[in-house]
Amino acid sequence: MLNIGDKAPEFTLPNEKGEPVRLSDFRGKNVILFFYPKDMSPGCTREACAFRDAYSELLKYDAVVIGINMDPPERHRIFKERNNLPFILLSDLKGEVMKAYGVDRKFGLLIDRVTFIIDRNGVIRYIFKSQFRPKTHVKKALEALKGIEDG
Repeated sequence: MLNIGDKAPEFTLPNEKGEPVRLSDFRGKNVILFFYPKDMSPGCTREACAFRDAYSELLKYDAVVIGINMDPPERHRIFKERNNLPFILLSDLKGEVMKAYGVDRKFGLLIDRVTFIIDRNGVIRYIFKSQFRPKTHVKKALEALKGIEDG
């Protein structure tokens, strides 16, 4: 896994529309990058909806929210529409970005639930990992963004 202070690995992945999105597209903004196991699962829906519900607060910190898992773009599109998610969902079909970020798979199946806060310069400023507290990821992201701004 990466550490606080490391440069966030660059990537290009398709969004829910199949369009390529690069991490570098957001240089100059804070980025909340959250890896989650599966669209439509109860825990992942709670986590995604918690980010949705806090979205306006996150925007106050000039933050972009990006969710990543191994589901295909079409599944992301359905998940996004069903839950009115205002942020980007990316498909890491081969798990290459997960690997670059050191995000593990449990029992060879589900990926870990990990959130990275990346500052405007592309440096990882905070990492939070908790499989069983999906809503806590948003709270920790807000605390980390506040810390960056208070700097």
